[in-house]
Amino acid sequence: MSRVLGLAAPFVLVAALLGAWEAACRLLAVPQYLVPTPSAVGLALAQNAGPLVVSAGRTLAMAMEALAAAAVFAGVLALCVSISRTLDRAIRPLAVALQVTPVVAIAPLFVIWAGVDHPDRAIVALAAIVAFFPIFSGAVRGLGSPDPDLERLFDLYGASAMQKLVRLRLPSAIPFIVEGAKVASGLSIIGAVVAEFVAGSGGAQGLAWRILEAGNRLETAKMFAAILALALMAAAVHVLFQALEKRALLWWRGR
Repeated sequence: MSRVLGLAAPFVLVAALLGAWEAACRLLAVPQYLVPTPSAVGLALAQNAGPLVVSAGRTLAMAMEALAAAAVFAGVLALCVSISRTLDRAIRPLAVALQVTPVVAIAPLFVIWAGVDHPDRAIVALAAIVAFFPIFSGAVRGLGSPDPDLERLFDLYGASAMQKLVRLRLPSAIPFIVEGAKVASGLSIIGAVVAEFVAGSGGAQGLAWRILEAGNRLETAKMFAAILALALMAAAVHVLFQALEKRALLWWRGR
């Protein structure tokens, strides 16, 4: 019984909040362009389901391209940093500086470099920058966290640096890399949406553009529908990466 209540509690809370929202808008006669009712948002979502699905697919595709690029770049840099202390001192400050720089500050530069006709390239690059640091930080920490006793055992048997890297340090880093990738998956979506907002071009036709388009027309219900589609997509990606993390960690513990 308690398990059923625990599962039902979020749905009951959401239903109560939506009911209160609907009632408040109707009783106070709030204009639809200012705050639409949940029923109006649901209607807008149903009427624009096709375009929203297409736009969600494009936003997701750009975010996943950015995540893949960030994973490759961060992985290579993390390996370099783990091998050489000199490279660590040289690369880490630049990585931190890149992380703390607001993406909206450098977005116009990337839009110019990518060209007005290719806003998707700028969006992918900016989203990759946002997703880079969690993967890099997790990989660096993981590569530096093998059991000291195992390291001494590898040294005792005369293992080479490459053998220690492949058979000891990389396996030890898997939990940290997986956690970094899970965090970066959400950040890549945020980066893609923010970059599309800043680009201000409909060339990418992602969810951010749907929000901007609806806002310019004061179609607030469509804006809420696009935001809801974005939230559902991000939640689905998070659940997917959480499941992958669980499976990867089960495999890692089994090894």
